[in-house]
Amino acid sequence: MNNLTILIPVALGLGGLGLGAFLWSLSSGQYDDLDGAAYRILNDDDDNGPAPG
Repeated sequence: MNNLTILIPVALGLGGLGLGAFLWSLSSGQYDDLDGAAYRILNDDDDNGPAPG
């Protein structure tokens, strides 16, 4: 029983920390452009290649 008095608040604290990180990522715009990465991989730009010489 003594272990539960330590483990329950630790588990709730870690869950709250994870929820806070998720809400922060939502508010900072991490999920605004979901299709952008899928289209960027198909784009064939040669501007990002190695410099000649």
